[in-house]
Amino acid sequence: MASKWKISARGLALHILEEVLQNGAYSNIALNKNLKRSSLSKADRRLVTEIVYGTVAQKIRLEWQLAHVIEDRDKLEPWVYDLLLLSLYQLAYLDKLPAHAIVNDAVAIAKDRGRKKGAEKLVNAVLRKLSNMALPDPADIKRVNKRYSVQYSLPVWLVKKLIGQYGEKRAVAIFQSLYVRNKASIRVTNPAELDEIAEQTKAQRSLLSPVGLTKSSGHFAASDLFQNGKITIQDETSQLVAPTLSLLGNETVLDACAAPGGKTVHIASYLTTGTVTALDLYDHKLALIEDNAKRLGVAERIKTQKLDATQVHRYFAKDSFDKILVDAPCSGIGLIRRKPDIKYNKNLQDFTNLQKTQLTILSSVCQTLRKGGIITYSTCTIVAEENQEVIARFLDSHPDFEQVNLTHTQKDIVVDGCLAITPEQYLTDGFFIAQLRRKV
Repeated sequence: MASKWKISARGLALHILEEVLQNGAYSNIALNKNLKRSSLSKADRRLVTEIVYGTVAQKIRLEWQLAHVIEDRDKLEPWVYDLLLLSLYQLAYLDKLPAHAIVNDAVAIAKDRGRKKGAEKLVNAVLRKLSNMALPDPADIKRVNKRYSVQYSLPVWLVKKLIGQYGEKRAVAIFQSLYVRNKASIRVTNPAELDEIAEQTKAQRSLLSPVGLTKSSGHFAASDLFQNGKITIQDETSQLVAPTLSLLGNETVLDACAAPGGKTVHIASYLTTGTVTALDLYDHKLALIEDNAKRLGVAERIKTQKLDATQVHRYFAKDSFDKILVDAPCSGIGLIRRKPDIKYNKNLQDFTNLQKTQLTILSSVCQTLRKGGIITYSTCTIVAEENQEVIARFLDSHPDFEQVNLTHTQKDIVVDGCLAITPEQYLTDGFFIAQLRRKV
């Protein structure tokens, strides 16, 4: 039986935040798992979701503001601190919620949860003080990197990295865009039905993908269109990957890092007599690919195999594939808008380590590509070490390959023959796509 304090929306939000902030759980997974088990109303479920994602997204800023009224956070039990964080998020960002309701609920949770007396008194005192004062403004911080870090709740190292790569003006535009609500984005599986489905769903055509539709919000996974395989949920940027392979229909294709299979099934939709072999390390992820393929009616064109992408050359003969997709494991920095906990789980060393893995995968799969064949390399990150530097280093060590220049109708995403999309441009995921050809 659930503890009394977990039954309320704010109590459940606290429980989920403890899993995320103290135990390292992914916010989306922890949220979905706990909401499935709860009996909360739709409105309360929305509140839990808002509190969890909002608190995680604004964590650095909230911690800085709390530090002005708490002398020593280390003296607080972790759950008390997390309760103050989520309550401050509501006070600062959820204008429609009355402050007294936020404070009273937090005090009730503290009273019910606390093993030692006094937690509820501290929570009450801190939150009443915060609700009656003007919150500290990060604009007053003199050091530039620190100011942006607190203002946009990003680690200082990431602020410096993105300013160094993109310049201050564009980096700030990227920071700001991370707090614009994520769009709902779908791919229409039959392009001939695009206008009909757009009208049916009241969605707009994507500015990036010719088979994509977007809405400011929407729960497409519950629709008949989704269940019947007419649409699939896929970010606009991700929809750009499969078309770069220029498939004719009869090719033998490798998707080296395939799960959960969004790009695999998109590739399969272009095939007639050809096949795509989809690899992943884990059985449950291969099952996701297979389920996706069945729903979209392309299962007969997809073969799944449990295999480490760095070992492709050991299991497949030379000249096995006409075309290869390497949707490489990466830092996921381009996904921060919808997966805010990513920014707290990375560091500069990750980029170096991931680059080694990315190059190892490319060096393995390229040995199985036929002459004249192409490799599309993609990531959901916006950091040069995982993108442009990977392509440059691969070409330096593989003189039998050359870069293929990609094009797009939106000229601003074409950079040095690659598609490089940052989150502020079209309010999508940040994404990178490049292409390589084995010389004849």
